Parts: sequence; structure tokens; C-alpha cells
Amino acid sequence: MKKKVVLIQDNKDVLNIMEEVLEDEGFDVTPSLTTEPIEKIDEIEPDVVVVDDHIKGTKKGSEVIKELKSDPETEEVSSVLTSTSFDLPKTAKECKADDFIQKPFDIDHMIDVVKKNS
Repeated sequence: MKKKVVLIQDNKDVLNIMEEVLEDEGFDVTPSLTTEPIEKIDEIEPDVVVVDDHIKGTKKGSEVIKELKSDPETEEVSSVLTSTSFDLPKTAKECKADDFIQKPFDIDHMIDVVKKNS
């Protein structure tokens, strides 16, 4: 069975590249420019959530991860925070993310992080 990834990014081009790469690696990807898939997390049942910290018009990715990690039903879902922010390691730790991907990212590194956490 394919591992499932919920992929939330603030930039359509980045979203498309990440989706394509992860699908090539055999993942079942649910891509979005909003946090909408998080509302349906029970239906999707992802192995890993990759979310950008800065999403237009919605709560921050770190807040999304913090909520997932504080809910007994979703705390087991691996969460990876992505951002261009220089203090990403600190932010990721504070929201209890399992890992983080600094942008701009190396494709191979991104694949490794998602595989490691799925």
C-alpha cells in the first residue's frame, strides 16, 4: 500500500514540484494551498503531513502541527514543517514537529525527510 502524504504549501509552483517528486517516489499525495485537508484528516489518514509555516489567509503551519500533536487522535501522524525562516529548527521544535525542511530545499533531502518520517 502507498504511504499517504498531505502536502500543504503556500506557493503553487513549489506545491506542484513537491507533489510530482513525491508521486514519482511512490507516495499518494493530497496537495493543497490551504489547510483544508487537515479538516478531513480522519478520512485521508495520512502517514505524514508536510506543511509550510506561512500559508496565505489561514493559520500558520506550526499552529496546524501543534494542534495535530495535541490531539490524541492525530498525535501519531508524522508532521514536517517547511519554511524559509531562519529560525525554522526552533519553530519546528516548539510546535512538536517530527522534522523540518528548510527552503529553498534540495529535492533529495526533501525525499529523504518525507521517507524517514512516513
